[in-house]
Amino acid sequence: MPRVNLVTDTAATGDAQSLLSQVHGAFGATPNMFRAVANSPAALRSLWGSFGALGGGVIPAQLGEQIAVAVADRNACHYCLAAHTALGRKAGVSAADMTAAQAGESADPRTAAALRFALKLVDARGQVNDADVQALRAVGFDDRHIVEILAHVALNLFTNYVNVAFQVPVDFPQVKLRTEAA
Repeated sequence: MPRVNLVTDTAATGDAQSLLSQVHGAFGATPNMFRAVANSPAALRSLWGSFGALGGGVIPAQLGEQIAVAVADRNACHYCLAAHTALGRKAGVSAADMTAAQAGESADPRTAAALRFALKLVDARGQVNDADVQALRAVGFDDRHIVEILAHVALNLFTNYVNVAFQVPVDFPQVKLRTEAA
């Protein structure tokens, strides 16, 4: 049972109603996570705006979804793991590559470097060093990419915390955490 109300379409008013309508239009449904965040129209505006802004950034959707599953697995967020696995598959990432991303791995050197950096940000709570940033530069990422990788991690930390802390019911096909698959 969720720890906060999941705002229904009939209960939503003002900004929350408008934003939930936009979410529904984008997904064809309104995922429970957005219904939980809709308790605060300001938080929902921030969340939805971040998704939109990063969706128009230099990091391709495929890599954004791989970062999301790596962060979700590390934070034991079943909701985000399920959602971003589905979104990654829709963006054209293979099932095998999404599974590898859960572990922070990829056969592609650029993706692997981005995933290592993302997980270092999570594990070290942002305490990265020059070598961590240089590893990204070595595979061709520039400052725009590096800042956006961090922004993707930050957005996913927010969504992971929402879903874990508030026990938001998963409304995507379930995906096992790596610790559950072992």
